[in-house]
Amino acid sequence: MDNKEKTTAVLGIGNALVDVINVLENDAVLTEFGLPRGSMTLVDAELSRKIYETTRFNKREITTGGSAANTIYSLASLGGSCGYLGKIGDDKLGKIFREEFEQKNIGTHLLKSDKDTGRVMSLVSPDSERTMATYLGAAADLKPTELTREIFSSYSILYIEGYLVQDHELIETAIDLARAEGLKIAIDLSSFNIVEENLGFLQKLITGKVDIVFANEEEALAFTGREPQQAIAEIAKVCDIAVVKIGKAGSIIQRGNERVNVATIEANPIDTTGAGDNYSAGFFYGLANNFSLEKCGRIATLVSGKVVEVIGAKLSDEQWPGILKQISEMD
Repeated sequence: MDNKEKTTAVLGIGNALVDVINVLENDAVLTEFGLPRGSMTLVDAELSRKIYETTRFNKREITTGGSAANTIYSLASLGGSCGYLGKIGDDKLGKIFREEFEQKNIGTHLLKSDKDTGRVMSLVSPDSERTMATYLGAAADLKPTELTREIFSSYSILYIEGYLVQDHELIETAIDLARAEGLKIAIDLSSFNIVEENLGFLQKLITGKVDIVFANEEEALAFTGREPQQAIAEIAKVCDIAVVKIGKAGSIIQRGNERVNVATIEANPIDTTGAGDNYSAGFFYGLANNFSLEKCGRIATLVSGKVVEVIGAKLSDEQWPGILKQISEMD
């Protein structure tokens, strides 16, 4: 990575996916396919195809994505220094993914697979809640043996999406290599059902090797068994910075004994896809600029509040100058 400052650079690792975002008239599709509302469910290629066909007449948008990829894309849009590590297929979707990231001046560490590039069927309910059915494809083909210390050497923070947690060896290898290069480790818990299924592993991992934890209230409850105000205190005991996002009630951030509450901005939500991913992007931008925890949270809230007003996890290039202007005017 040329011209990247290690002191501010964030490397995201995650499932490199293409998002197929569908706006639903009701939740019948979720019931039909047994998808828990508001969750992420892994599906095979056949079920993904069936969901695609069933929703083909819905309003839809197709874009590159994946949780950590969304964060890194938005961080780059803010002017942050960043890179992305994942695996794609040698196909049209993989080519689109690579080109889109390179155009944003994101350091790309995209390994190739014989499998097709993965995709997410993102199903948006009328109240803007999103449910995801994910076919991982090439994304799940990333192997611990393919990671090297050199990949991490130009960065200061490794950001891990919780959707990778099922592969314990991959996560532990990435963290150990990153820590050997002096990186701090950040993780987003991503989905309450993933936390529940990997609770023991996550508790051990976060207690011993993670510096920054992002969670929403459902994930925090699954991780600690407690509601947000108590959950953040528990998480903050085992990491440097804990963040719990509580929807319309805003977010709580704690570092040591310092705790701040950040209110949401006024927004007209139509799709919550990518809200958490964009919150992380704003937060990392604040950290990179050595802003206070409160200002980091306000930037995170601004970015996530703007993205829920559009379909999909990305803001348009035309929106970012206005956001950066608002950030510059913050106290």
